[in-house]
Amino acid sequence: MSETTVPANAEADVALFVTCLVDLFRPSVGFAAIKLLEDAGCRVSVPTNQTCCGQPAYNSGDRDDTKAIARQVIETFEPYQYVVAPSGSCGAMLKKHYPELFAGDPQWETRAKAFSDKVFELVSFLADIRGVTAVDAAVPGSATYHDSCSGLRELGIHDQPRKLLGSVKGLTLTELEDADVCCGFGGTFCIKYPDVSNAIVTKKAKRVKASGADMLLAGDLGCLMNMDGKLKREGTQVAVRHVAEVLAGMTDTPPIGGKL
Repeated sequence: MSETTVPANAEADVALFVTCLVDLFRPSVGFAAIKLLEDAGCRVSVPTNQTCCGQPAYNSGDRDDTKAIARQVIETFEPYQYVVAPSGSCGAMLKKHYPELFAGDPQWETRAKAFSDKVFELVSFLADIRGVTAVDAAVPGSATYHDSCSGLRELGIHDQPRKLLGSVKGLTLTELEDADVCCGFGGTFCIKYPDVSNAIVTKKAKRVKASGADMLLAGDLGCLMNMDGKLKREGTQVAVRHVAEVLAGMTDTPPIGGKL
């Protein structure tokens, strides 16, 4: 499927891949994603039988279970024109690793490739596919942005969130020193190597504090929860949010780790 098949001003049929962390810990990100997609002229569906992308099993070397999960995901989302995820990590798993997973499989290789061609991370889909250059949102304050590893290195997401955040009324964006350096989460990495993970996030928290920003934003909830936990433990009062919430102007919900 060509990325230019549907003009940016035409309605697009999009299925939202919610992700496990959004579903279980931060549903507001999913609602923000739907608002942004609908504002961009998309018809949005949220398949109810979707499940994990399979990345935890994949990263642990469990290829059999990963393939079983991937087959279910592909079958669930095949009817839709586009598949959009508010996560560079899950998005990269679906787009980059599914075709590799089924390479040489006569039954699934073609289906996996066709599926991966229509998968996009949320902000890159808005900017690169739908041609969104500005959002209708007002969020006063200052923010800094962390580039999550998978989104940056596997999907090329860097300028898109910054450009769209630049259109948010009242928001001042300050560049984070070492914004492209890992936060230390890395999915199962933080469980296998907790001391290394903590050392990495300690440096990241120091950079966030030095930025002087009111908010820390990123496109991956795992990274955000990891950084928020460290900031909270150190007593640093920075509101941590998924970039979709700010772009959608949906900041009435307390930030990650905040009290209702």
